[in-house]
Amino acid sequence: MSSTETTPRRSLFRRPPRGEGPRASLGQIWPYLAEHRRILIVVVVLSVIGAVTSLAQPLLVSSVISTVQAGDPLGGIVWLLVVLVVGSGLASGYQHYLLQRTGEGVVLTSRRRLVARMLNLPIGEFDTRRVGDLVSRVGSDTTLLRAVLTQGVVESIGGALTFIGALIAMLILDPLLLLLTVLVVAVAVFTVVTLSARIRPAVKEAQKKVGDLAAAVERSISAIRTVRASNATDREIAAIDRDAQGAWEQGIKVARISALIVPIAGIALQVSFLVVLGVGGYRVASGALSVANLVAFILFLFMMVMPLGQFFGAVNAVNQALGALGRIQEIIALPTESQNDRDIAPLAVLVGAANDAVRPESPAIEFDDVTFSYLALREPDPEATDADAVSGAPAAPVIERQEVLHGVSFRVPRGSRTALVGPSGAGKSTTLSLIERFYDPEGGRIRLGGLDIKSLDREVLRSQIGYVEQDAPVLAGSLRDNLLLASPLSTDEDCIEVLEQVNLTEVLSRDPLGLDAQVGEDGILLSGGERQRLAIARTLLAAPPVLLLDESTSSLDGLNEQRLRGAIDAVAEKRTLIVIAHRLSTVVDSDQIIVLDHGRVVGVGTHAELIESTPLYRDLAQHQLLV
Repeated sequence: MSSTETTPRRSLFRRPPRGEGPRASLGQIWPYLAEHRRILIVVVVLSVIGAVTSLAQPLLVSSVISTVQAGDPLGGIVWLLVVLVVGSGLASGYQHYLLQRTGEGVVLTSRRRLVARMLNLPIGEFDTRRVGDLVSRVGSDTTLLRAVLTQGVVESIGGALTFIGALIAMLILDPLLLLLTVLVVAVAVFTVVTLSARIRPAVKEAQKKVGDLAAAVERSISAIRTVRASNATDREIAAIDRDAQGAWEQGIKVARISALIVPIAGIALQVSFLVVLGVGGYRVASGALSVANLVAFILFLFMMVMPLGQFFGAVNAVNQALGALGRIQEIIALPTESQNDRDIAPLAVLVGAANDAVRPESPAIEFDDVTFSYLALREPDPEATDADAVSGAPAAPVIERQEVLHGVSFRVPRGSRTALVGPSGAGKSTTLSLIERFYDPEGGRIRLGGLDIKSLDREVLRSQIGYVEQDAPVLAGSLRDNLLLASPLSTDEDCIEVLEQVNLTEVLSRDPLGLDAQVGEDGILLSGGERQRLAIARTLLAAPPVLLLDESTSSLDGLNEQRLRGAIDAVAEKRTLIVIAHRLSTVVDSDQIIVLDHGRVVGVGTHAELIESTPLYRDLAQHQLLV
């Protein structure tokens, strides 16, 4: 079977052009913070307490200086000042811990939501998205949300109180010095606001580059044996290096903008300090301002600029987080399978529908004039002379449909064995994918036991169907993990029994861990035939009423194929079995054989009948169906 049959080039589900996606807003951050609001309230209270204690310190320092100048005893003022300083430090440390803890909680929440959405997306979305990029969104993009809390965003609430309190105190102490200070600060704020507008798109593009890098690494590692066997290691390294270089260049762009923002607070503080020190010293010399008040003013100046630094950091952090959140929201905004169902047909959640609500006389599976096509992008004709070409603008790619099934109709009786045969690309695997509702037909109906499958909840539908894919995927983990995937309540005895049925007991015996034996990434510790048999055992253990097997014995030798056929025959008794096969031995005993060619049914019958009536089948049989 050709790759075009199993992997469509474009999804049928509409989405914004890749790289655009929804733009994140400040309001979209709130749901991630809302579940931690109690801790955040404590943090805000601590921040306010810290602001009050900080504002009290310059006043106490001024009082100490005035008392010393007057020659009066200090009394308890010094001890009160020490208590305020120590208490402010302890509160700040606890506040920092709470913010870090809450930041990790926000990351956890975002990852849970993103993973839950990803694993519920329509299959069509995975056909056109790179795995590495999706993984990057879960790992890298969600991490940037932590910065919203850990880089002064919440602390800026208390900082705002400190800022306002310091302004009032400075206004009382010396309005002229305050005016000069405000002019310096205003220039700094304007500069930060201007630069921050460039941070968000730059961060979003940087995260996209990181996603491209992760996708490139995942691509090469997943095919490492093919890469080595093809002597392509250096070329793959070079290709990954180009993606790494792109990520580095975009990261440098973000760093340049951040480098301009970060020191602005420090520069503003230094310039303000120099202005206050020079002008304030002159005013002290002229008698317009006392030394105690000048010292207090300088301390308030530091307290005013420190929150300003928090504000600058918060602006930078929020813009970086919003850039990453935009990529997260792009996935969150995609409809899930169940949401698409509401657009296709009213949901009828019929638990046990395939057993209780089905008419006994109805066929197990029925296709009624089913049509289906994938969407594909066709590059424009370079010799085209349309308006775009004449104007010099590049012509846009053309979206066109690749039709796979054309008016397919057939019936599969209950408890029968049906084989699907045909040349590569005939639509055989697409037919099974439609039964599983990985995709929905554009026209016609597919019925399970007389019920339109669009009216069934997908989980209900899939609980009635066992499906073994062509490539027999095995998940990383243990033998038990793989077997219990579709039948989580099965016992160890059930697992061992089904392994015996598919002749996999040698896998148990060669590892002392038994069912806990690890199979490796993608089942690499098993042979190709063992992976295929384990995938079949997983389906047999669930024992659903309908079994779909897509070339399930293609990787097996003659002996194991014969044993596996016996196991399938045993478990398929009183069940409906649909098999895609390329071997004549798998086909000849079927109750009916459906011959597909270019997405059309060209023959239905038994082996003997089709030999006489269908030239294509006769030709396939003469070549042992090995196509």
